[in-house]
Amino acid sequence: MIIHHLHHQLKPFSSSSTSPKKKLFPEWQSMSSLVALFLVILIGFGIGNVVADEDEEFCRTNITSILPPPYGTMKNMICQNVWNTFTIRYSQTKDNVITIVLSAIYTTGWVGMGFSSDGMMLNSSCMVGWIPPGGRGQIRQYHVEGLMPSEIKHNKGELPLTKTPPLAVLHNGTIYLAFQLKYPSPLGLQPVILAYSTDYPHQDLRLTHHDDKTSIIFDFSSSSKSAAMESIKTVKMIHGVVGILGWGFFLPCGAMVARYLKHHNPLWFYLHICCQVTGFLLGFVTVIVGLQLYNQLDSDIPTHKGIGILLLVLSILQMFALFLRPHRDSQYRKYWNWYHSWVGRTALFYGALNIVLGMYYAESGSAWKTTYGILVGFIMLTCIVLEVFVEQKKLNDLPPPPPTS
Repeated sequence: MIIHHLHHQLKPFSSSSTSPKKKLFPEWQSMSSLVALFLVILIGFGIGNVVADEDEEFCRTNITSILPPPYGTMKNMICQNVWNTFTIRYSQTKDNVITIVLSAIYTTGWVGMGFSSDGMMLNSSCMVGWIPPGGRGQIRQYHVEGLMPSEIKHNKGELPLTKTPPLAVLHNGTIYLAFQLKYPSPLGLQPVILAYSTDYPHQDLRLTHHDDKTSIIFDFSSSSKSAAMESIKTVKMIHGVVGILGWGFFLPCGAMVARYLKHHNPLWFYLHICCQVTGFLLGFVTVIVGLQLYNQLDSDIPTHKGIGILLLVLSILQMFALFLRPHRDSQYRKYWNWYHSWVGRTALFYGALNIVLGMYYAESGSAWKTTYGILVGFIMLTCIVLEVFVEQKKLNDLPPPPPTS
């Protein structure tokens, strides 16, 4: 049914096209580069999933000889690599005392682990440690009262530390932050913030700005790797990757095909439809997965959620345009063109905006930001190059000036 409809729409164009085929090497080279970039992104995320499962590599170190009791002698300790080289070891007793050892590769600066009610930095309480040059390890509790460095107060916070002194130790290029907490009830799923900086805190113990950070949901109640935490982590990954591919790659590529490849008729039309339908399906999956994640985390981010639903509505309107497309000679065609182009441009703008907002609210690491930045930059550069070719073609098609007598 759809194929028949598309064939009917394209037939007038195909029969009326008598101009010889023109070779357009630069445009096709640029589109091939976009496809190559798409494959690189997929491979990169595949490698990222493999690296994320390398818990054993970071948990092989025996900390018995590194940390004094009770940290080095914990029984039934669970170890899990959670972000880059950040590894959490923990053990929780029946009287709700939880012993935590955070480790990470270390050169200079500070390393921190925060506990939050909603996964955001604001109002979180953090344990931050560092090793001064030639000195003993330092560890302090901080309370994030604001996002400016002056609003992060040291020796303040809501973590229920026990009388066992926390400590920071450096061993073979790895820093270990160890501390104990006692809660009135067992600690289960907990939003945790991890961050680091290569700059040391100021002499008055004010923290310098972090170089990178992330937010995760960690399950301290499990005696093994948490299935719930892994599920949430997987859902977040799917939501982000599918959203970037749908609204950040396929839909922009479909718009580029419609603008720069129309002289390859009817090929451009089929490419445009394939890109837009693929982008729509990925966008639909993004919204469904996002709503599931929204309920799992009990999040309160109405802006990101609202724009996502708006994008779904705009995408559905664009799908309607496929079946409402009038003949090119119809008196309504100009209104359809206006509707189709401006709804599409609006969707592309809000799609890019919502991807950025999603990374901001998720407090994504630098890898996500860098990958999306490269993708946006490459698409913009490709558009500029193709636009130059279009303008050059217009100049070449201008009639020569009349000869002067």
